[in-house]
Amino acid sequence: MDIEADQDNKSDRKNSVQSVNDAHDLAILGHVEELTRKFDPWSMLALAFSILGTWSTLAVGLSSGLANGGPVSILWGFIVVFICNICIALSLGELCSAMPTALGQAYYIHRLFDTPIGRFSSYMCAWINTFGWWTLTASQAAFMTEFMLGMKVMFDTEWSGAGKGWVQFLVYLGVILAFTAANVVACRKDKILPIFNDVIGLWYIALFFMISLALLISVGTRDGMSFQPASFVFGGWLNGTGWPTGVVWFTGLLQGAYALTAFDAVIHMIEELPEPRKNAPRIAWLAVSLGAATGWIFMVVCLFCIQDLETVIDGPTGLPFSDLVLQTIGRTGSCVLLSLLVVNGLGQAVSMATTGSRLTWGFARDAGIPWSGYFSKVDPFWKVPARALWLQGALIALVGILYLFANTVLEAIFSVATIALTISYGMPILALVLAGRDKLPPGGTFKLGKLGPLCNWVSVIYCSITTVFFFFPGEPNPAPADMNYAIAVFGVMLVISLAFWVIKARRTYLKSDDAAMRIELARELEQRELVNPIIETQKPVVILSVPAGVRSIGGEQDPGMAGSGLMRRREK
Repeated sequence: MDIEADQDNKSDRKNSVQSVNDAHDLAILGHVEELTRKFDPWSMLALAFSILGTWSTLAVGLSSGLANGGPVSILWGFIVVFICNICIALSLGELCSAMPTALGQAYYIHRLFDTPIGRFSSYMCAWINTFGWWTLTASQAAFMTEFMLGMKVMFDTEWSGAGKGWVQFLVYLGVILAFTAANVVACRKDKILPIFNDVIGLWYIALFFMISLALLISVGTRDGMSFQPASFVFGGWLNGTGWPTGVVWFTGLLQGAYALTAFDAVIHMIEELPEPRKNAPRIAWLAVSLGAATGWIFMVVCLFCIQDLETVIDGPTGLPFSDLVLQTIGRTGSCVLLSLLVVNGLGQAVSMATTGSRLTWGFARDAGIPWSGYFSKVDPFWKVPARALWLQGALIALVGILYLFANTVLEAIFSVATIALTISYGMPILALVLAGRDKLPPGGTFKLGKLGPLCNWVSVIYCSITTVFFFFPGEPNPAPADMNYAIAVFGVMLVISLAFWVIKARRTYLKSDDAAMRIELARELEQRELVNPIIETQKPVVILSVPAGVRSIGGEQDPGMAGSGLMRRREK
């Protein structure tokens, strides 16, 4: 009993020391810890993997992949996308290990380029990144809306309600209300949200095996069904776009790029993860690797199991994957499996809203959005940035009004998510390339070493190329209804962000009194870390909140702290 008690005490002491060290790491970046570190590495990996949703995202976009290069693009192009995204994940992992803060990419730019231009670039990156997460969450709500209405059509092919804007809008609103409210309530107890994400992650993996096996067994055992030949699955080339072959190769990469987008979830959730310098980079590249492995295998299964190619590309439900499952498994079995997938998709939407709200909150904390002081508050009862959550939900709900009269614009808004997130990945990595790797702040435990420049350059080139092709229309010389309006939507977002910069943000973003004090504190602590690191296992650091104007570090008067409102001392 004494041995067990001693072990428990050592474990508690270790956790206590780690908690203090995590708070210190955040203080070095100029922030006070406001959220609890409720996630463990496994629950955070489950969240990141579920948000990626790679295999189901590839399935939803199956018709696009078939039209833009076919199996060659879907399988071999996806490997190219995976390699490039691993380089991005490693590059961002190194940055977040050095600067573990929820604002993420925008903060990295500001610290690497501490100039007026750097601050403006940081502001624009924050807007692009936040807009990307808002539209990504909106697109997930739209996917769930389409899936639920598509399942209704499976059983009633004459039902016309699925195409009515007001029906789509009401279902869409219901989805948004559900995942926003769930996020607010789930943080009341620290264990609820991590357990929820554990369940969603395990459920998602289980569905991967269930649907894969169901497709293979159905095609292998049912009369009149047969597998596609390996020559088609691994070497088939299809071009249904009208673009030249070279262009189609690049547009065919976009399906895979979309399926591996949003691995920065762990970056924006980093203030709720223990030992973030070590755990966050590992989770980022593991999520991409796990997503790519399941996605590639699932696409092989789907391609082998296609029975009628034309029906999958342009089927009755409007959802190619639903039509594939309906072809092979039958109406009842497909409805059961798709129902399970919809429930899981709603859980994924909860995780997306969680991540997007933390980024919104982090942006408001640095005075980058209107009414930042209001939206940067953490609700003391719910223990969550509830105002940022409801703001995000309201903005996403407003987008749904377009269901009523402008479906083309709505689709463009949903599609711009990948563009925005890709740009937000490329900007800080380019900043690191331009500033030099010696500009990385000290303290990071994940270092790329000699691989760094290679990963950085691959990331920048990939982000640049894919961003250009993301703006391409589906075919050359399109009719107005077939145009890709993503560039227009992105342009509107840029105009709004620039307008707010001119009106207010140029005077407030990272320049408010609170932000200025935190930045000054960060610089002071960083310099002291270089001279005399204070993190010791036996002498943990304690971060204390003290009245503004107190200038103390190590328990002694320090005239260089400039009234930061924070004090640091060693435990005696």
